[in-house]
Amino acid sequence: MQFRDLPRQYEALKPQIDAAMIRVASSAHFISGPEVKELEKALAEYVGVKHCITCANGTDAITIAMRAWGIGKGDAVFVPDFTFFSSGECPADEGATPIFVDVDPETYNMDPAKLEEAIKKVIADGKYKARAIVTVDLFGLPADYDAIRPICEKYGLLLMEDAAQGFGGNIRGKMACSFGDIATTSFFPAKPLGCYGDGGAIFTDNDEWADLIRSICVHGKDTSNPNDPNAKYNNIRIGKNSRLDTIQAAILLPKLKAFRDYELEDINKVASWYTNGLKDTGLVLPIVREGFYSSWAQYTVQFADRTTRDKVQASLKEAGIPSMVYYTKPMHLQGAFAGTDSAIADCPVTEKLCDTVLSLPLDPYKTHEEIETVISQIRNAVL
Repeated sequence: MQFRDLPRQYEALKPQIDAAMIRVASSAHFISGPEVKELEKALAEYVGVKHCITCANGTDAITIAMRAWGIGKGDAVFVPDFTFFSSGECPADEGATPIFVDVDPETYNMDPAKLEEAIKKVIADGKYKARAIVTVDLFGLPADYDAIRPICEKYGLLLMEDAAQGFGGNIRGKMACSFGDIATTSFFPAKPLGCYGDGGAIFTDNDEWADLIRSICVHGKDTSNPNDPNAKYNNIRIGKNSRLDTIQAAILLPKLKAFRDYELEDINKVASWYTNGLKDTGLVLPIVREGFYSSWAQYTVQFADRTTRDKVQASLKEAGIPSMVYYTKPMHLQGAFAGTDSAIADCPVTEKLCDTVLSLPLDPYKTHEEIETVISQIRNAVL
């Protein structure tokens, strides 16, 4: 059994994907080909924002957003403690100080009450200027923007939505990647919408930021005249080399259609099989609150303690069933932040989650029989 069955997805979409790859190879337009602009337009329309700018990967997307805002030394950026490293790495790489915030034990997303506590503390201490919040739509579920957006407005903070795992989720029909002043996503292969390599995108309604982001993505080139063939040799700022390859854009176009047409519905059905089959096991199951819709990057359960979690994971492995622990260590305890103010964090929920969570095999192409096999193995191990 595959943890996320990308080969099965490829077989389902093979004619469209093969044709897309051959088309790009035949045209030899490997960088900034027409498929890139076509994809950006389709993504912007799907999300419901004015601008989508693709880039090389999701980590670059966050870094470029930070740079567009001028985030740097002396700035505090608030980041959930329970997330992948890049959410905090990118503001730190720009010279800012990540302030790690505990998460809601039911949704795994940033706890708005803990966020406001952290903001007040930074303001009271006076060492850093509170500048921005990086929310993370973890495991496919949008963060609590109904609570977080008013906090941003109250304290004058910029909101960056890290939707690397959340693309396709929504709150009352408003799509992930549309909640932040800037939003980012990743097209890493295992993400809800993934390519066949690295890729990312940045979303915003702000025209000025969009122009700046486009410039930063291509070595800081002058974007004031997009028809000028010499623009790439007129570099008006320090930028990056961060572009989505044409072949990845071409692959993503048929994958986006499948994602919209049936994959989101199907992965929600697969998640419901887990929920129904595990609801009386005593495990803490993922919650999708009223009005929220998840794209289910992961189906993550909580055990009573680390010993039980590790025993069940070993049992699954012995049965040939893959599983993953996201995440094994809180952000504030990562060695890269040792000895810095980022390491000072009160995040007991995150610390407990790192000892008790386990993510189960999940994708839109799983069969009911496969999920029943996983459920049966877990039930035998815990009941």
